[in-house]
Amino acid sequence: MRIGITKNIKMNSFKTKDVEKGSVYPDKDQSTTPDYSSGRGEPSYEQITQIQHSIARRFVESFKRDPNLTMTPPGVVGANGRVFHAEIAAEATATSPLARKLKGRHLQMIAIGGSIGTGLFVASGKSLAIGGPASLIICFTLIGLMLYCTVHALGEMAVLFPVSGSFSAYSTRFLDPAWGFAMGWNYAMQWLVVLPLEIIAASITIDFWDTEQRYNHAIFVTRSFFFALVKVVAIIGYILLAIILNCGGSLEEGYVAGQLWNNPGAFNNGFKGLCSVFVTAAFAFAGTELVGLAAAETQNPRKSLPTAVKQVFWRITLFLYRLAYSPGSANAAASPFVISIQNAGITVLPSVMNAVILVAVLSVGNSSIFGSSRTLAALADQGQAPKILAYVDRKGRPIVSIGVSSALGFLAYAADSGAQGTVLDWMLALSGLSSIFTWGSICLAHIRFRRAWRLQGHSLDELAFRSQPGVFGSWIGFLFNVLILIAQFWTGAWPTDYENMTALAQCRSFFIAYLAAPIVIVFYVGYKVWYRTSVMRSMDMDLKTGIRGLDLPARSANNSNMGYYDNAGALGVLSLEELFISRRYHVILAFNKVLRRRMFIDLLETCHDPSAR
Repeated sequence: MRIGITKNIKMNSFKTKDVEKGSVYPDKDQSTTPDYSSGRGEPSYEQITQIQHSIARRFVESFKRDPNLTMTPPGVVGANGRVFHAEIAAEATATSPLARKLKGRHLQMIAIGGSIGTGLFVASGKSLAIGGPASLIICFTLIGLMLYCTVHALGEMAVLFPVSGSFSAYSTRFLDPAWGFAMGWNYAMQWLVVLPLEIIAASITIDFWDTEQRYNHAIFVTRSFFFALVKVVAIIGYILLAIILNCGGSLEEGYVAGQLWNNPGAFNNGFKGLCSVFVTAAFAFAGTELVGLAAAETQNPRKSLPTAVKQVFWRITLFLYRLAYSPGSANAAASPFVISIQNAGITVLPSVMNAVILVAVLSVGNSSIFGSSRTLAALADQGQAPKILAYVDRKGRPIVSIGVSSALGFLAYAADSGAQGTVLDWMLALSGLSSIFTWGSICLAHIRFRRAWRLQGHSLDELAFRSQPGVFGSWIGFLFNVLILIAQFWTGAWPTDYENMTALAQCRSFFIAYLAAPIVIVFYVGYKVWYRTSVMRSMDMDLKTGIRGLDLPARSANNSNMGYYDNAGALGVLSLEELFISRRYHVILAFNKVLRRRMFIDLLETCHDPSAR
């Protein structure tokens, strides 16, 4: 503990909240502090007592609103209540009081394990049955390359603007507030329905479900780290096992490499089968963008985010190796992992793999709480959702949004109803294309950001992290997402077995596959008509708000080639906003360095020249 010593101010004048925060604490062996404020020449002593509340009271106090929270003003939508105010909305997301506790290792495991879920462990079996192994490999390769471009674009913007809401806020700032509103609610709905779906999947995997939901930062990052680690180890182990089985290591089946290329065939159902696998592959990669959403809660996004973003390439490589062969896994109703192990005659390992699938389900459920709650809180900060959802407690948790996200888990009780299949189908329909819209918006926002960055007089050298594929990669990602939407429309309206379907069944199949698209359109058009928003012009885009400040010495150590220097303590801590206001600042820094060197030389000459004294 440290002692707070003041002059001409009595110690008891400090507010109680300052004592509780730790600004004034008595030393363990020194309970009093002298005060000479009486003016009589003798010190006076006053007892300082640290207030110790009960555990119950501290627990209740932790859920109270953060005292440093700046509430979004009522005029966030303009003076007439209907015109969106982009500047105030950007400021609200930039000053969100969410706790910044995530570290680099947490982001890396989120990037590695965020997309390893039921889409890979279970849904790949359905993809093999519909499209065949060649279609599966092609689709996963193309989706992986598209996501490589998308995540790099997201990383470039998230490092520069680590704001609450991330990509939905970027859509508001760089595209159109109406589109940002649609993308925010689209992404929130995606994760809101994922939680009950994953709970149902877990209840199917095991007969007992009992867990305590307390979603603070420490528990979230610990669960995410553990879940991702288990899944990655399982994938690596299965890769080694698949190599052994493919090379004849199975005592019952012998050499089975290439078996799936004959049954169901390399390209089952032709080109339509290939297009049908695209959405399944996208679903398997869903969650990769969470690394950008976590930027607002990262201690040092400039250092941690680039490493996490680059991990996407290794995840893609890992998936491709895993998808090379899965003997005996062309089954639409079960996990190809478990089936291939069972076909090999291994008795214990299928249960172990089933437990790993359960961990994957829990991991996705954990991520759904994080993704939906943070998106809802960001929407509330921008005035695009009820204000109560922006409530952040003293621990930096959006507690109301977390409660709303968790409450949706009760929809899992639909598994016990007679119409559970219908309920689950429509819940899946709400989130089916959400990731495609999100990724396309990220790429388009990056394209618009780069244009505004250039037109407003900035250079790419000023960016702390630059997307490796650049704007060209963002165009590839955007156009590829549009092609996926077209392919999904075709396969949804005319499925592979549509000849045997009634008109009602065909209509139902289309809306289950494409329901997310009309919902996004309704959100966008409705908000645009009501608030009369317009597309953001490049010269009007805000490229300053939300740039997090960095310590200059640390930035100098990491970017010695960029010419950032500390002005002998006079500059202290500068924000990147101040550094990026004008490129002329670099000239000022260089001139400042030369001036200080000249002054130091003059001082030495004065000290050694007796006549100058």
